[in-house]
Amino acid sequence: MNVQHVEHLPATGSGEQVAAILERDGAVVVDQLISREAMNAVQAELRPFIDATGFGPDDFSGRRTRRTGALVARSPKCRELVMNPLVMATNRKVLGHATSFQLHLTQVIAIGPGEPAQTIHRDQWAFDFFPFPKDYEVQCNTLWAMTDFTEQNGATRVIPGSNHFDDKLRFKEEETVPAEMTKGSVLFYTGAVYHGGGANRSHATRIGINITYNVSWLRQEENQYLAVPLDVAKTLPIDLLKLMGYQRGAYALGYVGDLLDPMEIVHPDYR
Repeated sequence: MNVQHVEHLPATGSGEQVAAILERDGAVVVDQLISREAMNAVQAELRPFIDATGFGPDDFSGRRTRRTGALVARSPKCRELVMNPLVMATNRKVLGHATSFQLHLTQVIAIGPGEPAQTIHRDQWAFDFFPFPKDYEVQCNTLWAMTDFTEQNGATRVIPGSNHFDDKLRFKEEETVPAEMTKGSVLFYTGAVYHGGGANRSHATRIGINITYNVSWLRQEENQYLAVPLDVAKTLPIDLLKLMGYQRGAYALGYVGDLLDPMEIVHPDYR
């Protein structure tokens, strides 16, 4: 197999550029999309929740890895990452074939020292391993670097171009390449690309913020309606609420009761 490298774009790149590389390779890094100082502020908000999170229950989740969710409820600064303009522009290109897209998952992934490499997989296998057509993307994902990502500390491993491969294949770590990036950078990748968390052979924890999106006719991995209490939801901007799922996913998907728009549950005067 001819393993390549993960391409990098500057923070001035456009959604069209990111989407074009995702269509070709399934993954791309945008360098320094936010500053190290801005990421420090995000980390300060999240640190108490990360510290209170236990390690994963199985090998895939990572027995030396902490996975902290409900980031919209817990971190105002993470809401800014969710709604980042380049991320939104990219999603409109990658997932624009559907009526709408939605927030799928928010999760800090903190890979501790000694964690072995994760099984190489496709994120879209979460949908009960349904065999989606090769030319139909159902997920567009981001992984923000809260710390520098290096091959030594467990940078995400990717097989560029594997978004065009057949489904349910198996790969070894040496058949992948590390998506190395600096703090404040972000890895974009699709639900179809084969990837996995790298082995952490360092003495420090590698921390990333996984914020993912999917087409609105599929179920969300993280239940946003329960992860974000209603009293918190009522304080959030309309655009963020729609992204969380407080809108119809298509003509007859997601209404409430007597054909109510779900936004009317949060804001009764919305109509």
